[in-house]
Amino acid sequence: MADQPNWDAQLSKIDKVLERTSDEALLPTPPAAAGSPEVAARAAEQKTTSTWGVMTRVVLAVALGVGMIFWPYSARCGVGLAAYLAAVGVLVGAGVWTSIWTWRHRSARAHLLSLLLIVWGGVLGAAEVLPRVGYATPTPSHPAVWSCE
Repeated sequence: MADQPNWDAQLSKIDKVLERTSDEALLPTPPAAAGSPEVAARAAEQKTTSTWGVMTRVVLAVALGVGMIFWPYSARCGVGLAAYLAAVGVLVGAGVWTSIWTWRHRSARAHLLSLLLIVWGGVLGAAEVLPRVGYATPTPSHPAVWSCE
């Protein structure tokens, strides 16, 4: 036991050295990343980007998602069903579009909302498609037929 080092004493020496050292000396910024023109251009673009563009896209996509609840046409079969599923596809596309935009502009809450729009579009589409492919139980509002006869 006599030949083992005293770890408490060693760690206390390390703590004293760390207390005297500044944060900049411990974690210096790499010179290549700090001065590169690509990083500077990206930082300038993020500073000049307003939230108007991001919020406009998100509000339009949310308005489409809420509007899908109040779909005014029959979506039981035929052309009405095709139009409804096309609108659901547009909703999912708008969710993907806004999620990419919000990710690039570091807007966390708007990004979460856009991901929820993608899920909402998937739920709406699944409610119409799954009974027709035999995976879910058909109901009178969601029959098992694609075309009207």
